[in-house]
Amino acid sequence: MAKPEVVLITKSNCHLCADARDAVGRVTSALGLGWTEQLVDDLPELRERYAEEIPVVLVDGVQRDFWKIDEARLERVLQRTMAG
Repeated sequence: MAKPEVVLITKSNCHLCADARDAVGRVTSALGLGWTEQLVDDLPELRERYAEEIPVVLVDGVQRDFWKIDEARLERVLQRTMAG
């Protein structure tokens, strides 16, 4: 079973980002997966690319959701990815 790479792109002082952290944490935890967070504050190329869409969830480098994270959709994407 493949372990997808889950990355949450956030920025400082973002209430949607706090909600997204909780959502991604719940979904990945239930599936036994980890995830990482990248702040656009630290990475100008991400800030330029995702400026109006933050927070953003990437699964294996592909944008899967932004703003309000749909937990059911994220779970489906991760399950499909793990199934290969």
